[in-house]
Amino acid sequence: MKCIVIGLALALLATLCVPSTAAAGELDVDSLVAEIDSLYRSASSYAEIEMQIITPRWERTLTMLAWSEGLEKTLIKITAPKREKGIGTLRTGNDMWNYLPKINKVIKIPPSMMMSSWMGSDFNNDDLVKEFSLYEDYTYKLIEPEDAVDSLVYVNCIPREDLPVVWGSVVIAATKEGHLPVWQMYYDEDGELLRELHYSDVQTFDGRTIPATMEMIPHTKEGHRTIIRYLKLEFDIPFDNQFFTQRKLRAPL
Repeated sequence: MKCIVIGLALALLATLCVPSTAAAGELDVDSLVAEIDSLYRSASSYAEIEMQIITPRWERTLTMLAWSEGLEKTLIKITAPKREKGIGTLRTGNDMWNYLPKINKVIKIPPSMMMSSWMGSDFNNDDLVKEFSLYEDYTYKLIEPEDAVDSLVYVNCIPREDLPVVWGSVVIAATKEGHLPVWQMYYDEDGELLRELHYSDVQTFDGRTIPATMEMIPHTKEGHRTIIRYLKLEFDIPFDNQFFTQRKLRAPL
């Protein structure tokens, strides 16, 4: 999925990890994290996405369609190239499936596979369908790195202990004006940088201003990177109650 990385309609996940205690004039870290976490998602959304996967030996580009409803439902379908057309990913609640049209089979994805690569890209399953949320599944606090830029704000996010993720922490840099993400750095429990995600090409889609391009760079695979580009994004799309189903996942494009 996102074959194409599609994806990219992401889910917000209820208990606030850090209470909001911002005084007048202070930045409310709760609101900031919530804004970033729900940036590409609304009550419902539709997206057309391009994913470019680059390695030292080969390069390929996928195009995808992605739909989301609330925080619990995501459907992604690959539209190109031809050999991968129709491959899809569906998440409803805590359940996730992949559909492989060549063998006409739906495969259930276990929770242990959420950190696995999606379609050979540098994004994992959770990046695309967002089972976990920075807002609800992490604790977070404002920090100020030594090389801090005045126009940016920095947040350090620590996952819950019971969360099956490999990250020890995630550091986010966002603009003070507009609260748009600039980059995210993912560290292991020993503080080693494992990957970095950069945002660029700010555009307005359906009245919402977002970075239209995301580039994931893993530090564990030299020369690898994956770029996701939003080509179209619409919000508050109506869906019937049969849309986010395995039947829809199997349906031809």
